[in-house]
Amino acid sequence: MPVQTAAVLPTPRAQLEVITADIPQPATEEIVVRVRAVAINPVDWVVQGTSRVTYRWLRTPAVLGSDVAGEVVAVGSGVTRFRVGQRVFGLATGTDRRRDPLREGAFQEYTVLLERLAAPTPDALSDEEAAVFPLGVSTAACALFQPGHLGLRMPIDGTPRGDGGVVVVWGGSTSVGMNAIQLARAAGYNVVSTASPRNAALVQSLGADAVVDYGSANAVGDLVAAIGDRPVRGAVALGAGSTDACIDVLRRTGATRLAMASTPVSLADLVGRRRLFPAMLPVFGRIGLATARSTLRARRAGIHAGFVWGSSLRDDEVGPALWGGVIPRALADGSLRPMPEPLVVGEGLADIQGALDRQRAGVSASKLVVRL
Repeated sequence: MPVQTAAVLPTPRAQLEVITADIPQPATEEIVVRVRAVAINPVDWVVQGTSRVTYRWLRTPAVLGSDVAGEVVAVGSGVTRFRVGQRVFGLATGTDRRRDPLREGAFQEYTVLLERLAAPTPDALSDEEAAVFPLGVSTAACALFQPGHLGLRMPIDGTPRGDGGVVVVWGGSTSVGMNAIQLARAAGYNVVSTASPRNAALVQSLGADAVVDYGSANAVGDLVAAIGDRPVRGAVALGAGSTDACIDVLRRTGATRLAMASTPVSLADLVGRRRLFPAMLPVFGRIGLATARSTLRARRAGIHAGFVWGSSLRDDEVGPALWGGVIPRALADGSLRPMPEPLVVGEGLADIQGALDRQRAGVSASKLVVRL
């Protein structure tokens, strides 16, 4: 069997190791991609450092990573949208429940993608630009369009812009936030958002008609003022403290839908510790208490609040609609730009661990990419 190299997590909390592995073969609805670029997400170092608690189903050795761009080298018998040699990008789901982390992780030379979670890469996009999309755009789509979250209409051909009410995106300069703003605008909704003053112009350029400083003591009031008397369709909460702030906005505007895409407490410090136990106890205790408090506040206010799982569109109608229709159309008409901008920080699998460490230290308004 042909072989490749892969950056694997050999055991929980270990550093990634580059090893030789078999090249996977495609099942009926899968494509095998020669990976040319991967992007780094916070979930990658969270899984590496806390999977014994947060991803208890994940068996090691495992290949991590979600964001892939490259070209197709093999297709399953049921694949109709792609051909061998075609440039593609897509969402790798190897760390999900009931998936194969060795066949379906991003951080290897060859990986398997589901046809329904991939799209052709336009000639105008580099692999590095395409690689910033998959998890961010998928998570944004889950938050906006899944019935269990905001349940908004998806963008279709000829969708009028700006007449469908307002969507609140708290954390507009995050990867998910940037994609949520663009998708909501493409679907015909107005957007109000938050960002630091440094990133406000960037967030506004993506389609937000008002951008408020999230660090301001009056951020909630400023958002409510920007909304005015327009109907609010829901809010997407991104970043520490975003859930309670969004609840306040929704209460004051009479809206009832909240999609939560961040933990209330960062896990970065915990992941950096040599030992997970007992340091994990107060951290996860704070997360549990904060989540319970916010959920109770939302329930009392009549707000439906739920956590977003960015790859859950794999198993519903949102995934095929997004990847098979919305993304190709939006890239073609310019309503979707590759954001955050890629920042190339390595060449080859041996550089991925350093990229994970750099992402955990903090990155603003860009996405770290490693070329393979």
